[in-house]
Amino acid sequence: MSYKKGEFLYEGKAKTIYSVLSDENFVWLEFKNSLTAFNAQKKGEFEGKGKINLEITNHIFKYLQSNDIKTHWVQEMSESEVVCQKLSIIPLEVVVRNITAGSLAKKFNLKEGVQLKKPLVEFFYKKDELGDPFISDEQALVLGFVESQKTLDDLKSRALKINELLIQFFDKCEISLVDFKLEFGFDLKNNILLADEITPDSCRLWNKKTGEKMDKDRFRQDLGLVKESYEEILLKIQQNWSL
Repeated sequence: MSYKKGEFLYEGKAKTIYSVLSDENFVWLEFKNSLTAFNAQKKGEFEGKGKINLEITNHIFKYLQSNDIKTHWVQEMSESEVVCQKLSIIPLEVVVRNITAGSLAKKFNLKEGVQLKKPLVEFFYKKDELGDPFISDEQALVLGFVESQKTLDDLKSRALKINELLIQFFDKCEISLVDFKLEFGFDLKNNILLADEITPDSCRLWNKKTGEKMDKDRFRQDLGLVKESYEEILLKIQQNWSL
């Protein structure tokens, strides 16, 4: 199907969003080269990041779609642009953790790198100006961010299924899936679809052999070789998975 980029709608930290001409059911996403951390208090960029992240998400979303996970992904339009279904985004970030790291390790003074007894699913209120705070099921319901416990249970179930699939996906690339963030939204028929992206920006990914961090923590923690690590993830995916 032929799509044409429409007017500018919104610019986020990692993507710029446009309308699609003559069809309000879709949006046009342009992946940016920018890097941000700590709710955009730290900023940077590297050439080609948008292209790398789009291609990684393209591989992962098509893999998930082949395993019955419905996503908003429709059609790539260029090396850094894609058309997606327009969704009413649920204002919750769904985080799945397999190994202790990041805020979980810091909050409970845990050693980084410990395998959890089972995957942990957490919700965070999607609000940059508040620092995306942790939110309980009860808070999400009482404050009206979701309509029912059934929706929250559905999000958890979907996230755990995606986690199982992504562990298999990255295992084949000899990469450990430490934790990751997902976003979901409702389409026009009120179906819940996976939205946004799955990239080294939204996942913690460690080299299985060396334990080396390969994700945005390299930028957060000033470890260097950020571009090289993103490129290595993409190369491993290309070598082990075909579209």
